[in-house]
Amino acid sequence: MLAPMEGVTDYHMRALLTSVGGYDRCVTEFLRVTDHLYPDRVFHRCCPELCEGGKTRAGTPVFVQLLGSDAGALAENAAKAVDMGALGIDLNFGCPAKTVNRHGGGSSLLRTPARVGEIVAAVRKAVPGTIPVTAKIRLGFDNPDPVLSIAEQVVGAEASELCIHARTRNDGYRPPAHWHLIEQVRARLHIPVIVNGEIWSPDNAQQALSDSACSDMMLGRGALSVPDLACQVRANAQGLRHENLGWPQIVRLLDQLLATAVDLPVIYAGNRTKQWLTYLRRGYPAAADLFTRIKRMRTVTDMAQVLALEKARLESA
Repeated sequence: MLAPMEGVTDYHMRALLTSVGGYDRCVTEFLRVTDHLYPDRVFHRCCPELCEGGKTRAGTPVFVQLLGSDAGALAENAAKAVDMGALGIDLNFGCPAKTVNRHGGGSSLLRTPARVGEIVAAVRKAVPGTIPVTAKIRLGFDNPDPVLSIAEQVVGAEASELCIHARTRNDGYRPPAHWHLIEQVRARLHIPVIVNGEIWSPDNAQQALSDSACSDMMLGRGALSVPDLACQVRANAQGLRHENLGWPQIVRLLDQLLATAVDLPVIYAGNRTKQWLTYLRRGYPAAADLFTRIKRMRTVTDMAQVLALEKARLESA
């Protein structure tokens, strides 16, 4: 699965990464639910794929992720998302952002496992049984001791799957990820458990699956650093040969992403491309040089010219 990353894996990024291949599912960035039912336009902004059969252009199913603490409001919005064509509902209990946590959402709910169960149960009851209801959690808020009780609440509420980011909220994104702590949870549950966190390479993926005893994984920042990571993981697991994406192919993907920014306000139209380059630097050294060349540019036109020059240089090399 491709992980939901706020401000990163939007509609255009989901389309690009699934066009590269290797993914069975995506999850939207979270839709923050407070106490009211959103109008159609909000769901369409969060998940434009609702107008496209609930799938990316490459045919990858997309689940709508909801975040909040009001079980009734979450259930009501989940039902509407499904009525609009959502293929599944994912519930966010893992976001570590301080702003979200201060308002009782995301990983702050991990301190009260019973409330997690209440929310999952309300959403499960509100949508048809044929629609998957999944949950994403961390190992805990400040320590991993309650992770099993949290997971049991999710299962007791009849969730379809549980994804566990192998760090606590207080760990943030600091390495390492504690994949081995997921194994004790997976052994006690009868629903699929998905391992997530600190998977940057096929070797990491193999180790994460081995340590957690899971058979499924969710890729986040690693997928941004190596856009064909899902393909590499699949090939490695099957003993097949995979031709990794080269820098020329990455530049073409960057060009495609930049092209989607033309309708955005000028002040931040190119920010997503710059942001992606910061991730790509881990997998492609040439990304650091390209980022240096465009980081102070403010218009899509200027950035497009630099990308055009980079493509020309690569073609003539």
